[in-house]
Order: sequence, then C-alpha cells, then structure tokens
Amino acid sequence: MLVGAAFLNIYITQPVQPLLVADFSATALEAARSVSWVLLGIALANLPFGLLADRVRLPWLIGIASVVLALAGMVCACAADIDVLNTARLVQGLSIPALTTCVAAYLARVLPRERLNVAMGRYVAATVIGGMFSRMLGGGAAALHDWRTAFVLGSGAVLVVCALALRKLPSVDPAGHTTAGEVGYGQLLRRGDLWLLMACGAAGQAMFSTIFNTLPHRLSSSPFELGAGVVGLFYLAYLSAIWAGPAAGRLSDRWGHGPTLLAGAAAMAASLGVLLVPSLTAIALGLLGACGGFFAVHAAAVGALNRKVEGGHGRANALYVLCYYLGASGGISFSALVYQRYGWVVTIVSAMAFTTVPFAVGLFESRVAGREAV
Repeated sequence: MLVGAAFLNIYITQPVQPLLVADFSATALEAARSVSWVLLGIALANLPFGLLADRVRLPWLIGIASVVLALAGMVCACAADIDVLNTARLVQGLSIPALTTCVAAYLARVLPRERLNVAMGRYVAATVIGGMFSRMLGGGAAALHDWRTAFVLGSGAVLVVCALALRKLPSVDPAGHTTAGEVGYGQLLRRGDLWLLMACGAAGQAMFSTIFNTLPHRLSSSPFELGAGVVGLFYLAYLSAIWAGPAAGRLSDRWGHGPTLLAGAAAMAASLGVLLVPSLTAIALGLLGACGGFFAVHAAAVGALNRKVEGGHGRANALYVLCYYLGASGGISFSALVYQRYGWVVTIVSAMAFTTVPFAVGLFESRVAGREAV
C-alpha cells in the first residue's frame, strides 16, 4: 500500500499534458517537466535514502516523507504558475524514495533468498497499480472537474496509508543499523555486473517514459482527437504488468534472469512496432505488450540485483532506482523534444533503440549462467 500510494502521486500530470500547455501558456517541454522533475527528485534522493534505509528505522522515514509529499501535492493543486507547479513536483520526488526504495530494501533484508524474486515481482506490481491509477486519476479528474483535484486526492491517500502503515510497521521493522562489515556504495559501484542491471532499469524506463509521456499528445491530435478522460483509460494497459512482474520472478527462478530479460526486451521491441499502426486498437495492444515486456525486464533486473548482493541492500536498491529514474527523467525530456520536432513515428523508432540494452544484458547474463552451470 505504501508503494502504491507513493506512485499514485507521481504521474498525475502525464495524461493532462495538453491541458497544462493551455492553462499555463507553457511549452510542451515545460509541461513535461511536471513529470520529469518529480522523477529527477526521486533519482536525486535515492542515494541518501538508500543510506538511511540501512541505518534508520523505517517508520520514521515514512512519517516525515508522507507529510512532505502531501503538503507539496497541495501546493501543486493551488499553483498559478508552471514553475511553481514544477518546483513542488520536484519536492514530491525528493520525498518518495522513503516509501519506495526503503521498502524494497526492507523486503530484501527480511525475506529469505528463495522468496525474494517473487516478492520483488509483487513490489513491482504495486508500483504498476499506483502508476496506473495515478494517470487515470489525473485524466479522470480533468474530465469530471479539474486536474488540480487529483493532487488533493493523491495527498489525502498518502496520509491515510501512512497512518495505517505506522500502526503495523514498528512491530516487524528490524533494527536496521549497519554493522562494521556493511557493504558501501564504493564497493557496489566497482561491480560491473550490477552496473549492467542498473543499465537495464535506465534504458527500460527511458523507453517506457518516452511512449507514455508523448501518448497524450498523440491521442489528442489528428486523427484521434481524444479528450483527457478517454486518454487516461489507455493507461489501463498497466494491468498487463500486474501479472508480468510476479510472472517474471517465477520465470527467473525457472529459466534464470538472462532469458527473462531477453523475453522482456523482445516483447518491448515488437510492441513498439505495433504502436506505429494508426489505429486505436493497435495502440491499445501495443501499450499492453510494451507494459508487460518492460515490467518483466524491471522485475528480472531488480531480482537479479538483490540476489547478487550479500549486504547493503538499501544502497544497492538506491543505486538501481537512481539509474531507473534518471532514465525516466531523461526519456521524458528527450521524447518531448523529439516529438515536438519530428512527430510520433521518429519518437517510437528512437524508443526502440533503448530496448537493445536489456537484450544485450540478457545475453550476457545467459552466458554467465551457462558457464557457471558447466
């Protein structure tokens, strides 16, 4: 619930990008920052929160961060200027890792290794549900009343979930303090195998953010000309990831992480090709495939990362999520410029290039596993 509530606040403005352009007399790039800056904030805050996750009890982090996230959301609801909105979104991003990265580290610390892949798949599924409803919340609020209402609802949700979580977590939260032998950031950064998995997260999110941030512009323009409420329904494609995350965990247990990464990358590339067909049905199917493939890659990479490290899970997950959201933030800014200058087709073709990274890493992981099995 914590992860889902945090993600409920991340993508509120994604389906209403054209409305932000009109309401604030902003450019497409300025409107895109209402998403890219919250992701940038998440990326920047992950390293310090990763350190805190291995030292401080989780409830303290959750309580403070939830209040900051909710207050910044209320500022977004009242913003009269695009710069005020984007600055408040950055603050929201800086507080979110306490509800996401720290929870992932907590799971990695308390669960046995044989349960970790499936648990991380479920963790990814929670991010999926939150992300899907975040986009639907923004589009639905715009259609029924005003997009600002979505921020009020998102802020309220995170405070309610925080209150519920704080009643239960203290009884199960581990001591959480580091020992003398704790693995530090420097040791993790010297491992090339971890860099490859982090690259999967960055490239996957760059692809994913490219298609979903330009989707509202595509669907609101000719020949579709759909409203924000209908555009928000296309984010139901996220439902494919609810089974893709846990399924990727089970496939990783059976086949290994390498083959799962290969399958996810292939699904992403094929689905992007379907998005080029000028049909609403094709776009819906392409989004379903892209979501399923991406979250399979994400779950496999997170599972592999946590199984490869013996200590410092908070720091390892922080580094992964740093790369993950840097990819997302960069992908959104990149795609806004590409779409503005060259249109949908070039944007989708450029997104295909990102799928080569998890494909290459999948090949590498498969070969390493093959050598270890001999």
